Formats: sequence, structure tokens, C-alpha cells
Amino acid sequence: MNIELSAKEFRRLLDLVYIGNWILNSTRGHDRIEDYDQIESKLFGLCEKNGMASLVETWNGQKVPSRAFADGGIHEAIMNYEDTVFFEILAEELSRRDMDYEPVTSENYEALVARMEEYIAEFEAHGTDNILIDSMD
Repeated sequence: MNIELSAKEFRRLLDLVYIGNWILNSTRGHDRIEDYDQIESKLFGLCEKNGMASLVETWNGQKVPSRAFADGGIHEAIMNYEDTVFFEILAEELSRRDMDYEPVTSENYEALVARMEEYIAEFEAHGTDNILIDSMD
């Protein structure tokens, strides 16, 4: 299979592959999904012959994203995603708790969404500063 990409498209593909592999493997420790590491290595290995040598380095015989790539802002994008997902999941869980974990139906969906929006507004204004757990000091 051959895919023709511009330099800009290839660079964006590197971002997507890195982010995808990060999400799939960063929390797995030694139980990584090697297929994704291999694809990432294969694509980053193409950097040198495409004028992007600064984005790749060799580690343990494998081509991997360089420190320059990893420190170039990609983790800020990942952190923004993680923060958004964290607060959305927290808002939904708190809203469902407030609604006694009733199954979501067409009758209570709007109430759930409204409650979630209130939590999201609170988190946007104050982060987690106002979350308290009574049983903890």
C-alpha cells in the first residue's frame, strides 16, 4: 500500500499516531500493545528521509519520537483532552448520583444534561476547589 502525503499531512499523521499510541499504551506499563509501538516506530522512521530528522531518535534499536517531538506541545494537547474528559465524566457521574443512578431515558435525559452543564460551569469557574469529601480530613 502506498499513501501520498504532503509534508504537512505527514507531520499531522505523526501527531495522530503519537496521540493514539499514547492513549492506548501509556498506562499499560510492561503490558504494551506492541503492534501500535511498531506502527509508531515505522512511521517515525520515515522522518529522516522526509526532512524531519529532529522528530525521531533511536532507542533500544527502535525508531521512536524524539524528545524534541514530545516536548513540542503534543502533551499539552493530550492534557487538554484528558482534562476535558475528566471533568465531563465527573460531571456525568455526579449528575447520575444526584439522580439516584436512574437509567437514562428520554424522560430524564434533559434533566441529566442540565445538571451536567451546572457541574461543568462550576468546574470551569473553580476547577476542583469546591469538591469536598466529608469523610476525609
